[in-house]
Amino acid sequence: MTSLGDRVRDRRLDAAPSRSQAIAFGASGFPTQLMAQTFSAFVVYFYVSHLAVPATWVAVAMIAHGILNAVLNPVVGTISDRLRTPWGRRIPWIGLGIVPLVVAFALVWMPPELPVAGLITWFLVVVAVYDIAFVVVVLNISALFPEMFRTTEERARGNVPRQIFAIFGMVLGTAGAPALYSAIGWPGMALVLGAVCLVLLVWSFFGGMIERRLPDAESTASSEAMRWADQLKYTFRNRAFVPYVLGSLFVQTSIAVILAAIPFYVRYSLHAPEGQGSLLLGAIFATAIPSIMLWSAVVRRTSPRTAVLWSVAVFGVSVLGYLAPSNVIGAALVGVAVGVGVGGLLQLLEVMLAQIIDDDAVRTGHRREGAYFGVNGFVVRGSVVLQAIVAAVVLTASGFDAALGDTQPDSVDGGIRLMLAVIPLGFTVLAWLCFWAYPIRSRDL
Repeated sequence: MTSLGDRVRDRRLDAAPSRSQAIAFGASGFPTQLMAQTFSAFVVYFYVSHLAVPATWVAVAMIAHGILNAVLNPVVGTISDRLRTPWGRRIPWIGLGIVPLVVAFALVWMPPELPVAGLITWFLVVVAVYDIAFVVVVLNISALFPEMFRTTEERARGNVPRQIFAIFGMVLGTAGAPALYSAIGWPGMALVLGAVCLVLLVWSFFGGMIERRLPDAESTASSEAMRWADQLKYTFRNRAFVPYVLGSLFVQTSIAVILAAIPFYVRYSLHAPEGQGSLLLGAIFATAIPSIMLWSAVVRRTSPRTAVLWSVAVFGVSVLGYLAPSNVIGAALVGVAVGVGVGGLLQLLEVMLAQIIDDDAVRTGHRREGAYFGVNGFVVRGSVVLQAIVAAVVLTASGFDAALGDTQPDSVDGGIRLMLAVIPLGFTVLAWLCFWAYPIRSRDL
């Protein structure tokens, strides 16, 4: 009888993935985004508000979390590229990481009864395990994408289910989690979401994650000998990667600033109940889903560079619309237009990065998906820092004072609209210029 390990080892992809394989692979987007969004949206609230951990200590722990996550990306990516096993380069990482990832995610929300010092220690240890497992699993899933899908046509079609699953994961992580913890408590929420994530990751692993049978075995094997210094040198000397990763950083910063500004916009500019912020987010996500298929068709008929330039332009022009509305309905309509651009960015950025990896393989003889996704993950983490700086500077300069409640000075409304529309437009312009400098003009190499 063939063992499970043998069945996984013997699976190799020789042609384009089938529709069922593409869907199963794409299903991984749901649990990874669900965990990421739930963690980022609610972990500070849970530990500060419900467990009474001092906010300063939680902030220090979150800084440590961000640093660890950023450093792990390039390290894990480079090690993954160099790994050689009978089961492939990526599959062992993913298979071994799924259960620790889900268990650590659940334990974040299920601390035992401990004093404050014990809760801080629990947070640091459990989140460190979660960070390591998350980077190991998600980075290797991302690195599989350009290996499984080899042409722009394949990548445009293959990325559609993954991004649609990801958006549903984002929605459940931001909107579904509060309903769950209100109904069954935080431990109940952790168990339900953990079970959903485990089921979908296991289905995706066995149904859609398949490494390709590489024809250039000699050149692939030689990548084992590539030194760490050479890995970084070739990555940052890549004339396509540098404008790409800077453009990606500016795009991610623009989106992060918008998400941070929306709660302030709803309460202090539109003077609406805080809960109606979900209408603005819902408008963006609801439009992004069908627009993913639109941008898939665009990139198949043009090129990654052209399609990304168009999507960034649509996104930048649309966010400027947030200057005008005086009510939630008007702002939601702006969100519909913003969602069209967001759908393009979700769909196209990984397609463009896959093209860079192909170009690097042609020039160096090494396929280094892990290194590129790892360095990209390290750089775009800077968007969190830039977002925090923008929010702090704008709110302080506009005279915002939380103690005043809803009676803020008029300058606060102007500052918030600046933060939601003008500043994201500025970052988007920088992103467009970076992508305009992207040197690969063809659709396929």
